Amino acid sequence: MTPHIEAGKGDYAETVLLPGDPQRAEWMAQTFLEAPRCVNRRRGALGFTGLYRGQPISIQATGVGVSSFLIYAHELLDYYGARTLIRTGTCGGLSAQAKLRSLVISQLARPENAENGQVFGLYDADAGPDPTLLARALAKAAELGIDHHGGLTVCTDIFYHPEARTRYAEARALGALAVDMETSALYRIAAHFGVRALSLLTVVDNLVTGEQADYSERQALFTDMSRLAFEVAREGR
Repeated sequence: MTPHIEAGKGDYAETVLLPGDPQRAEWMAQTFLEAPRCVNRRRGALGFTGLYRGQPISIQATGVGVSSFLIYAHELLDYYGARTLIRTGTCGGLSAQAKLRSLVISQLARPENAENGQVFGLYDADAGPDPTLLARALAKAAELGIDHHGGLTVCTDIFYHPEARTRYAEARALGALAVDMETSALYRIAAHFGVRALSLLTVVDNLVTGEQADYSERQALFTDMSRLAFEVAREGR
């Protein structure tokens, strides 16, 4: 076990899906995995391992933001031997193109701006997903008829900000589709460990149109994203 995960060696598969919300982790496990077993309950960050179409796949909740995310990602990679990480997260749309309830596939992640806390030493460069996972995700999303867009996403460490929507003017000028709080960290730590990573994001609010999904419907919103993540994971070995 590690300081934050009570699972033993071998309890996690080499491929781990990473939702932020523990309730989403549990819902994904119960909905998509065969014979899921809970391998972590420490701090309420639920982790599960089971089979998806015969292939071992794990799910681990990571909490909100870079600091929490990097703890779980690092321990999964360094101690448990994970080799593929796929984020199944939420995002805010920065373009009318990224419609509410649609899926954004992050092809490149960068900090919100030069002053943002996402620039931290070892992980301070723009970074992207594994090319093979990205190609499979784009092709599979089209095959499954999922409303999706691939492109630039930005990351922030600040959820509540006094400038609200105007703070993203620079990102929008660069063509960013959406903003989240973890993808840049995912891509950077994956590059550091030499493993594969991909970020799939469901749009739960749009900062351009002002639309917002009610929390009560969010699990239903995650069906397409979760299905895509499992299919990419299954084919991506």
